[in-house]
Amino acid sequence: MKILIRIILSTIAVLVADLLLSGVSAIDLKTGLLVAVVLGLLNGVLRPILLLLTLPVTLLTLGLFVLVINAAMVLLAARIVPGFTVDGFWWALAFSVVMWAVQSVLFSLDGGKK
Repeated sequence: MKILIRIILSTIAVLVADLLLSGVSAIDLKTGLLVAVVLGLLNGVLRPILLLLTLPVTLLTLGLFVLVINAAMVLLAARIVPGFTVDGFWWALAFSVVMWAVQSVLFSLDGGKK
């Protein structure tokens, strides 16, 4: 049940980011839900591998390279999900920052991790 709530909250975050950013487009609620699921899977499977492989660069940039990895995950999700478009790297970076902010607020309202 907890995973279903997190997916719904992530979908809301995707749709809010879509409303706030002109360079990002999700055509409908179904697409937003699919983006949330795909991003969850990419962040659960591929992101840890990328973080491990880029650890020296991440340490050298004091963690800022993680933002590049987040933007890459968003761009990859845009290629996977039909109906979800991102106009470039900077929009993907902005999308990931907005998603993080909205999810932080929504997950804190949910009660956080228990």
